Amino acid sequence: MKVEFLDSIEQISKEDWDGNLNNKYPFLKYEFLKCLETTNCVSSDQGWQPLHAVVTEEDRIIAVMPLYIKTDSQGEFIFDWSWADAFYRNGLEYYPKLVCSIPFTPASGPRILISDQTKEDEVIKIISKALQDLAEDQNFSSVHILLAEKDEITKFSQEDFSLRTSYSFHWFNKEYEDFDSFLQDMTSRQRKNIRKERDKISKQGVTLTRIKGEDITIQMIETFYQFYQVTYLKRGMRGYLNFEFFKAIVECVPESIMLVLAKNIDGDFVAGALNFYDDKKLYGRYWGCLEEYDSLHFETCYYQGIEFCLEKGLHSFDPGVQGEHKIKRGFCPIETYSAHWIKDIRFKEAIDDFLERERAHILEYNQDRKSMLPFKEEVTTEIYDRL
Repeated sequence: MKVEFLDSIEQISKEDWDGNLNNKYPFLKYEFLKCLETTNCVSSDQGWQPLHAVVTEEDRIIAVMPLYIKTDSQGEFIFDWSWADAFYRNGLEYYPKLVCSIPFTPASGPRILISDQTKEDEVIKIISKALQDLAEDQNFSSVHILLAEKDEITKFSQEDFSLRTSYSFHWFNKEYEDFDSFLQDMTSRQRKNIRKERDKISKQGVTLTRIKGEDITIQMIETFYQFYQVTYLKRGMRGYLNFEFFKAIVECVPESIMLVLAKNIDGDFVAGALNFYDDKKLYGRYWGCLEEYDSLHFETCYYQGIEFCLEKGLHSFDPGVQGEHKIKRGFCPIETYSAHWIKDIRFKEAIDDFLERERAHILEYNQDRKSMLPFKEEVTTEIYDRL
């Protein structure tokens, strides 16, 4: 086996990349990553220089990994600004660094595509060594594998990577027949609260529609993009992704996209949420609105997504990072994982100490938040037993 690095995904064919895709995780599809590059959302100017890793064996591609040279920590969602500050205060450069991540997408999932899963241990071992050698040769301070699956992270931790634990809130499908059967698992008080929130939407004259990718028109994308940018402008910044990306992604991977649009009583669109999905999970990604309505965010981003999961038989829903308000609406706190290799041994030891203390805090936090779940006690136990 040998590892090569490519500074554009277009240096490999779609067939060779997707030939290693043994799952339907949407964010590792060739077309998704290519759209980020061809629309210039990902480039050296944007702080995300592609350097994808390709593993070959006897001139046959057997594994690929999305990889980027980062000159800041924007759009990663696993925060290491304090690490960078510590480097600078000690006269060292933290950037550039190497990051394996899905740009601007804090959705946990696989980070390496391997055509033959029996070779996973060997592939991760050789990639780990190649990444560390590259960091030494090119003077990268560190290597980061962000929001990967737990078994991948465990294998990287055996190759001198440090484990980092974070958290997210996910909804899980217990093979519910419909939304009402999902509500029956809740305590009476919380069941009434959610019904009241949903009733507010109709009483305000707002209606919502779910549109799958192949039925999304250019006018719908233009409308949604306006919502997306307005939401970022309210925070004093522009959205990471441009209109060309949204237009391209709907054309390239319509089978992975579901759009929710909300109309007011006059028939005007007032809010929307763009979601991705595969054969197992829904991923809530982008949201925006022009007008504020009571409970509209909950309906557009959460309840419509849950109903879609029930229709499609999807087993879980990852609505995006953070947000304790999700707990009362049936989203369970879970651990997520990343792996970090720090070249400077002094900083590695300090960061390892920090990660150990942080992990204890995260586990305590998640355990405490489980007590806030709206489910009957036996239901909460059943959900976590399944995990």
